[in-house]
Amino acid sequence: MRTVGLFEAKQKLSELVERASEGERIGITRRGKLAAVIIPARKEVSVKDIFADIEEIRKSVKRSKRLSIKELIEEGRV
Repeated sequence: MRTVGLFEAKQKLSELVERASEGERIGITRRGKLAAVIIPARKEVSVKDIFADIEEIRKSVKRSKRLSIKELIEEGRV
């Protein structure tokens, strides 16, 4: 994580926000101590998308052999 001082962050806020939106994490220091971190925003997920994912998992489980919840978790499906 790259860090910048508070004064520099004020001067380059637009640039720092742009870099964070591209995935970079940027620390902001005040008097040499980390005070804040600019991170990328989370992707917004709609309820519709969540239910579509659940339906896809349900269909794939029906098509495949019956797996236990533990096996599904280990596969990263749940």
